[in-house]
Amino acid sequence: MSDSDGGCCRCCCSFIFTLGLTALFMWLSLRTSNPKCSIENFYLPSLDTALKNPNDTTLNLTLKLENTNKDKGIKYDAVKVAVSDSQNRNHVVANVSVPEFYQGHKKKAKMNGTGTANLTVASQVTSNNGMRVFWVDLSTSVKFKIMFWYTKRHKIRVGANVTVNATGFKVESKGIKLKSMAPRMGSFCVVMGSLLNFLVF
Repeated sequence: MSDSDGGCCRCCCSFIFTLGLTALFMWLSLRTSNPKCSIENFYLPSLDTALKNPNDTTLNLTLKLENTNKDKGIKYDAVKVAVSDSQNRNHVVANVSVPEFYQGHKKKAKMNGTGTANLTVASQVTSNNGMRVFWVDLSTSVKFKIMFWYTKRHKIRVGANVTVNATGFKVESKGIKLKSMAPRMGSFCVVMGSLLNFLVF
């Protein structure tokens, strides 16, 4: 009788241990990381004092999007960039949009975008020795591709200040990393949602 009880306990413990390892493996497999976003180039011709045509209403920028996931692709919806006079987003200088696209795992992409700038708002941004600071806000939704299926959409919103000099170009020579302004909870939600979808289907 005791041998039977001991065998049942061993089987039960083995089952629980195996289930735990399986759950850990699935969690590691389904865990996702948000793409890294940065502003590589930023140019407002209307602020370029060397130009003969200060009425150029374009705003040109280059985004760098990096998928750091080793085995998961990312499907981006349209990437929307709003340039404002401050982080409060009181007045919009320009809006830029990049079409939706797919990015493979461990891939990097540079996307060029052009928008129409509000010259009045741009010129009213306080100038400090020819330097002006703009707030760049990026928003999009992504789906992560795990093997042959996609997760549900996950919203991303990041931003950063960009300092522009008297030539209309950003001061920083390196890319400016856009950071999230909200607590990071999306990855956990994506993992749990993906796990439930996998178990159900």
